[in-house]
Amino acid sequence: MSKKKSRPTPVAAEPIPGLVDAHTHLASTGKAVSELVERAVTAGVERLCTVGDGLREAELALQAARDDERVFAACAIHPTRAGELDGAARARLREMAADERCVAIGETGIDTYWLTHAPDSTAPLDVQEEALRWHIDLAVECGKALMIHNREGDEELMRILADSPPPREVMLHCFSSPVEVAREAIERGYVLSFAGNVTFKRNDALREAAALAPVGQLLIETDAPYMTPEPYRGARNEPALIGHTALAVAQARGMRVADLAVEVSETFDRVFGLDR
Repeated sequence: MSKKKSRPTPVAAEPIPGLVDAHTHLASTGKAVSELVERAVTAGVERLCTVGDGLREAELALQAARDDERVFAACAIHPTRAGELDGAARARLREMAADERCVAIGETGIDTYWLTHAPDSTAPLDVQEEALRWHIDLAVECGKALMIHNREGDEELMRILADSPPPREVMLHCFSSPVEVAREAIERGYVLSFAGNVTFKRNDALREAAALAPVGQLLIETDAPYMTPEPYRGARNEPALIGHTALAVAQARGMRVADLAVEVSETFDRVFGLDR
């Protein structure tokens, strides 16, 4: 009887000074935030944005940002949980958005994947759209970036963004759409943020999209504890592993990873309003 092959323990790439992690979920990793941040710093990460996909996680994200000057927060209700966006949730999110440690409204967006695979466990599309439009208005109102989640919702998302008031910045987190969508998003001025899936062997189209994004319209992220990069795909992700994604994106763009770190760091600061 053959033994099940064990996954290798994830190890950070060689330290790459000046890295940023534009989207992570520190509260969902199952580890102490301070431990995660220190490991990330050892790997070269200087700043990161931790995200709430519901009120509870948003509260934790904001607290993490208040506790550590290297951490910033994004707050919103995830599209699959859009039914939770009641009056009380809207009032609390407005309060969070006004906090200087909250630098983005997100993650919000469109997710039709679960409508197909588990329709009883997710919000209907019309409820998702209503929530997205509310979050867009909030981002415009407070002058902060809009952080978008999009899973198999390209057509609906691009339509809604096109006929809504434009936020100061639109960041498409964990960009996973076809190259044609990347081109349209770039033309509209949106920022594409690439996670560990850009390292997956069969994702040539995603690496092509990463190569297309102009300077100023590219970010990298971990989306930890999800989207763990190769060669550790399937294991639990954390910000310290972002160097693997940075290396893959730099190679796709034909540039030194040190230069990529500088580029994405400057974009991080602009998108999240830290360069003011």
